Amino acid sequence: MTNYQKFLVPIGAVGLTAWAWQISGWMGVFMVFTGGVMWLLLYFTRLMQILKRANNRPIGFVDSAVMLNAKLKPGMSLMHMIAMTRALGQLETEKNTQPEVFSWRDGSQSVVRCTLVSGKLQSWTLDRPFQAEDVDPTTVSAND
Repeated sequence: MTNYQKFLVPIGAVGLTAWAWQISGWMGVFMVFTGGVMWLLLYFTRLMQILKRANNRPIGFVDSAVMLNAKLKPGMSLMHMIAMTRALGQLETEKNTQPEVFSWRDGSQSVVRCTLVSGKLQSWTLDRPFQAEDVDPTTVSAND
C-alpha cells in the first residue's frame, strides 16, 4: 500500500476537490482546503508533542528493551517508535545512508537494534548481556 500512497493521496485530493466544486462551487473547494489544513495542523501538533517528550530523555535510552522488543512490528514508522520509547534512538550508521540502524538500551544494558529502510521498520534484534545465573551450574569431580 505504501508504494501506491504516493499516487493515491494526490489523486484522492484532486478528486475530492473536484467533487466539492461540483456540489458547492468555491465554498466546497474552501471546505476541502480547510479540512486539509486542519489535518496538517493536527499532524504537526502530534509530531511536536512526540519530540517534546523525547527531548526530556537521554538519546538511545528506554525503560525496558524487552518490552520494546515485544511491541515492535514490521512496517512501523520511526516516529511511531519514538512515540513508544519517548526517546530518540542512537544512530549507529552513517548519517543519511540506507538502511538506517537505531538502537535503544535499558538499565540492564539490553539493547534493541532496529533496521529502518525509508523510515519504516524492516527488522530488529534484542541483545541481552550474558549473566552468570543464566547458566546451569554443573559440577565436575576430579575422578571423572
